[in-house]
Amino acid sequence: MKVLYTAEATATGAGRGGHVRSSDGVIDQDLAVPTGLGGPGGAASNPEQLFAAGYSACFHGALQLVARQEGASVEGSQVTASVDIGKSADGLGLGVRLTVTVPGVERSVVEDLVAKAHQVCPYSKATRGNIDVDLVVA
Repeated sequence: MKVLYTAEATATGAGRGGHVRSSDGVIDQDLAVPTGLGGPGGAASNPEQLFAAGYSACFHGALQLVARQEGASVEGSQVTASVDIGKSADGLGLGVRLTVTVPGVERSVVEDLVAKAHQVCPYSKATRGNIDVDLVVA
């Protein structure tokens, strides 16, 4: 792979209840364990929220790329990533639901674009075969 960009972030403190900071300081925030995992929750973020933000943005970019290549419009589109964490046979695991909304575009067209975006999105490639990713066209 020819590296085009490297993102770097460092976690300190108490892991899921610690602090994360990107090397450029754009992300600089405390983390809190969600109440669903036995933590205090509150106004701080958590790793699943950060993953959901990254995946939704990356997939949305892939959707826009594929739409341009296909000559389709996805104006007004949005992608919501829902990241689940739960118990599996070998410990904790993740699952993702990507809900894609493209107003004014026929459902079958959106489904085709979403399937193609799932093939080119780097996050989709990284998760493929590792966690369940459900694609939902709203």
